[in-house]
Amino acid sequence: MTPVLLLAAEKESAQVTDWAARIGWVVGLALFVALVYWLMREGWKWRGTLQGDLPELPATPDEAGPERLTMSGRYHGSTTAGQWLDRIVAHGLGTRSRAELTLTDAGLDVIRPGASDFFVPAARLREARLDKGIAGKVLTEGGLLVVTWEHGDRLIDSGFRSDHAAEHNEWVEAINSMIETNSREGAER
Repeated sequence: MTPVLLLAAEKESAQVTDWAARIGWVVGLALFVALVYWLMREGWKWRGTLQGDLPELPATPDEAGPERLTMSGRYHGSTTAGQWLDRIVAHGLGTRSRAELTLTDAGLDVIRPGASDFFVPAARLREARLDKGIAGKVLTEGGLLVVTWEHGDRLIDSGFRSDHAAEHNEWVEAINSMIETNSREGAER
């Protein structure tokens, strides 16, 4: 035999795709993804149940006073103060959304389209600072405005990011001076 015929005789036909095995793997993977999603959803609901002792969030008062500052940006969530991974999900505080913040003499008003709005009375504000992360969101150093406030018997950190990050320093100064003024007035009484 000639070498050309030997090469032709050694060639094999292409493998035939085993569609049943391929479909089985795709269905199995889809079921696994659905199970993981369901478990995550149940965990979120369980966390909300565990945080059921958190009182209802205060509503904005009718007479909030003149605006000191306003900010448009994103609300990234709330956590237990000092524990940046312990997300609070009760009363919609775990839902990320757009946010419009307004600081008045009465407190901090957080308007969230598509999510629950909330209000932090001035007497409940504890601290404002710049940070780099909060439950599931990590930014550059100082890229996040974190406001610590008291609700019920808990201290809560809420993270915000302005559309214009240069505003963050002004917010930290305004909130901290407001807290200092309120604590001085409380001590004088």
